[in-house]
Amino acid sequence: MGIKGKNDKMVVLACEDCKERNYTTTKNKKNIKDRMELSKYCPKCKKHTTHKETK
Repeated sequence: MGIKGKNDKMVVLACEDCKERNYTTTKNKKNIKDRMELSKYCPKCKKHTTHKETK
């Protein structure tokens, strides 16, 4: 899977509860300056939790 545009960057999302890195996604660095925060399903916790962007 390639990156869409020159301003897009691949980011990794980690669960807030168990700190496991579950998801990768793209983010436009020009439009979104802050760290991404999404509600996603964590297979380790077996529930929907907040996932934040990691370094």
